[in-house]
Amino acid sequence: MKRRNFLISAAAMTAGVTIMPRLAFAAEGAIDVYFTSDQNVIDFWTNVVKPKFEAANAGITLNLVDGGDGAGVAAIGDRALAALASGTDPQADLFEGFDTRVTVDGIAKGLYVDFETAGLSNYSKINPLAFDIPTNLPYRGSQVLLAYDTTKLDPASVPKTWADLVTWIKANPGQFIYNRPNKGGSGGNFVRRAIFEANGNDPTKFTVDNFTDALATETLTPAWEILNDLAPSLFEGGAYTSGNTQSLQLLGQSAVTMIPAWSDQALSAIAQGVLPETTGLVQLQDLGLPGGFTKLAVLSNGTNKDAALKLADFLLTEEIQSAVLTELGGFPGVSWDHVSAELREKFADIIPASIPTFPGGKWETAVNDGWYRAVAPNVDPAS
Repeated sequence: MKRRNFLISAAAMTAGVTIMPRLAFAAEGAIDVYFTSDQNVIDFWTNVVKPKFEAANAGITLNLVDGGDGAGVAAIGDRALAALASGTDPQADLFEGFDTRVTVDGIAKGLYVDFETAGLSNYSKINPLAFDIPTNLPYRGSQVLLAYDTTKLDPASVPKTWADLVTWIKANPGQFIYNRPNKGGSGGNFVRRAIFEANGNDPTKFTVDNFTDALATETLTPAWEILNDLAPSLFEGGAYTSGNTQSLQLLGQSAVTMIPAWSDQALSAIAQGVLPETTGLVQLQDLGLPGGFTKLAVLSNGTNKDAALKLADFLLTEEIQSAVLTELGGFPGVSWDHVSAELREKFADIIPASIPTFPGGKWETAVNDGWYRAVAPNVDPAS
């Protein structure tokens, strides 16, 4: 399943690209790029990355293929691993939005390029917060932040710590709302930020492998107390929206003053007029709201491996990283020192000092189920 729905402009939808068949035959000079990301990301590659890269690299073209979802691209990765063993063509060169750990034995058997040794000229520019493992190349990010109405809240007074945010919510009853955690990542990561707050602001306490029912009870219960304490001060005395988009709509209609929102969705909404230009964006500076980076993988046995590495390096240039901000509404994958001074100044309030992550799996189930039981027992999770 793709991560979340995006607001897609009519222009992006009509610009279009011919999506080639999922099992396209590899051709010399045609980089086969498979996506797990949403349509707005494919539109960005179609309208920005593809024409700029092809103009700078005569004789190389990009074949952009919607892989469907993570499972779809994982199957292509398994096929590529089999091709590696047999010495045949994997019919793929680069995966977008894919974790190389998903391919069982893929890293150990050398299926994916190690970017630390690949000689990319821009590799050193990558944001230190974004590094993962050497076969995953981070090139863009997204993080939940606070979107607010500057006509009702002076930017000089906007809260920038969790404690200040709680104080503001209680001092301005009815002016804050977040969505239910199983209905969108903006509200879900607001809940996770409360969990971090209840546990010493230490994200390392939560890993995919350390879940137990006892640890979940110990760590989540104090977070439910924090959120229950906030509930009476929320919109309509304790209402929650049904998704990211509904929260944006309430802010755009001036029904509330502040919401948690994905950085890319908020920036896109402002650019498209869904949110007014008077919308402000800010990130907490004690510990940011959770988010993460999207990675690339290059197949070591791809017909166009060298061209795919050129593309990976191109994505880390200032031109494309700036476009990630201005055209896609994401965060750069490189350090902010490597985007223009003008953009650094424009987005100063949302430059993160930290990008905490929270594991999925059993932790995700425990967070969602626990929130409904302890914080919103009268809300139907399926509604």
